Amino acid sequence: MAAVPGVSFDLAGRTVLVTGASSGIGANFARVLAASGAVVIVAARRADRLAALVAEINGSGGAAYAVTMDVGDPASIRAGFDAAEAFAGPINTLVANAGIATETMAIDQPVEEMDALLNINLRGVYVCAQEAAKRMVAAGSDGRIILIGSITAEKVFTGAAFYGATKAAVRHLGRSMAREWARKGINVNIIQPGYFHSEMTAAIIDSPMGPKLIASFPRKRIRDMTDLNPPLLWLASAASAGITGTVVTVDDGQTL
Repeated sequence: MAAVPGVSFDLAGRTVLVTGASSGIGANFARVLAASGAVVIVAARRADRLAALVAEINGSGGAAYAVTMDVGDPASIRAGFDAAEAFAGPINTLVANAGIATETMAIDQPVEEMDALLNINLRGVYVCAQEAAKRMVAAGSDGRIILIGSITAEKVFTGAAFYGATKAAVRHLGRSMAREWARKGINVNIIQPGYFHSEMTAAIIDSPMGPKLIASFPRKRIRDMTDLNPPLLWLASAASAGITGTVVTVDDGQTL
């Protein structure tokens, strides 16, 4: 059967930096990207977990490197990009996945918790994307920047007011960057995951409130995070050359 023109998720030639890659969705993304032919740089604060992930990917025939990065610290972000490029050359793809979540009612949320959410979920995403874009422009590459948001940007969930506000900001940020960088050869898109089983969501899904949350969804179930793999590969690949400023929601209908 002949190949369909423009439809290939082969990532040979892509060098991808994934933030928040030490566990959960970020680690899954790193495995999938490497299996599709990309050179993957995994970035996070937990160096021991990164080392294990790199060993796993390289042992399976992929190509991966680890850099320690705290996305709450702009100097650490810049140093992480420098280290990544020393390992693998220019970064032409960024998956800005790092984030934190809290479950605090709006009336009780302390300012310190709000500051932490802003620092990691919004400023950290902004600085990572900014740093990636500068280097992509300098390299003259066809850049891909994929921001990982959340369905809390679209739907109200109890105890997630400020978290959802940061993710709504990520949605707007990605579209704004896509507009500004459209003529620089950089595509910026946003993936908004729903609730999947992961380290971040375990606290609520496995709690006594978990069954009630799941029952509120139209399909009354939680799917595996591998649902995120096809849109990730699409947006990282040449197949998405004409796609920028797009928000892709992957939630099994949870926002309906």
